[in-house]
Amino acid sequence: MTNMEESYLNYLKLVPQIHSELSKPFVGREEESKVILLALLTREHAVLIGEPGTAKSALIRRAAQLLNMRCFTYLLTKYTEPAELFGPLDINALKEGRYVRITVRKLPEAEVVFLDEIFKANSAILNTLLTIMNERLFYDGYTEIKVMLWSLFGASNEVPQDPELEALYDRFLLRHYVKPLSEDMWRDLLKYSWDIERYGYPQPEITLDRATIENINKLIYTVNLNAIETKLLKIFSILESKNLHITDRRKGKALKVIAAHAILNNRLIANEEDLAALKFIVPHDIDDFERVNIILSEELKTSYRYLRELEEIAVSIREVNNYIISFPNINSRFIEYRLLEIYRDLESTRDRVLSMIRETNDEKVHKKGAEIVENINEVLEKIKKKMEGR
Repeated sequence: MTNMEESYLNYLKLVPQIHSELSKPFVGREEESKVILLALLTREHAVLIGEPGTAKSALIRRAAQLLNMRCFTYLLTKYTEPAELFGPLDINALKEGRYVRITVRKLPEAEVVFLDEIFKANSAILNTLLTIMNERLFYDGYTEIKVMLWSLFGASNEVPQDPELEALYDRFLLRHYVKPLSEDMWRDLLKYSWDIERYGYPQPEITLDRATIENINKLIYTVNLNAIETKLLKIFSILESKNLHITDRRKGKALKVIAAHAILNNRLIANEEDLAALKFIVPHDIDDFERVNIILSEELKTSYRYLRELEEIAVSIREVNNYIISFPNINSRFIEYRLLEIYRDLESTRDRVLSMIRETNDEKVHKKGAEIVENINEVLEKIKKKMEGR
């Protein structure tokens, strides 16, 4: 094995570890961690859409910590002044006739940037951001500054409707709709949140440096995409027929994200599973996120379909478990009948999960399916005890 091949294998091992470290302190934020990591691997930008308080900024800060990159975060309003982001003017230099900004600890010197409520900024800031995102250059009066930016992340409560914001919105190659956690995750949320309040966020067990992430970024362009080209073109056609338009620029850049998804799964050859990354590229409006998911689950006869169904089943099982925990002792035939009904439904669900495990050789489906079967068996045992009066 050559030194280069050995380095490639080491990089392939690192990426899944970073994904795991990124999502570790957060409950139910694996998808958010994935879209953030895909943006960082491809050196692209991502926007997270959803209500406040869903761990968006905390995820970005942890990502910067994992990569040892300088991070700049700011909440924007229509009253935000350029100096707040790009640094104040140097008064002494101005007296000498020079136009200089003091950019220390400001956006031009940051490698990872997170701007909350990004679409509420005024036009002067938005225009400057557009240039920074496109060219990694900051034009300020007579000065042209090459910024250190690697990836810029934005957050917003909603998709921008103003046509003037469309150009900026389009520069976010990756988009993700961040939903509040479902009720079945609230118990874990309380536990994790309390631990963070007491001890702070856990220190990561692994970190990278900029040189390593640059090399992983180069590795993306060695991924073999031949196997997915025909299927990708078919999906593009289907999406267009469903009025889900993708610009030519986004179609071309989608290849980077698909390749990065392969690396995230420890591969240098892309397969149909990696086309699931289109769910972060295609959606424009809020409704599009679910529409694209449905289309991909129908078209990709891979683990994506199974994993999506298994995740829905897992959520349902957690809800049933919480319901059974709060269930009163049996004191009527109605309650006994209801428990028996739930028991039979769970047995049918378990049969469906076992069937999915048999239908595919995918390791992730097998692992997820085995976890769900174990959870179902635990709930079935709880129901038995309830029915026996214990």
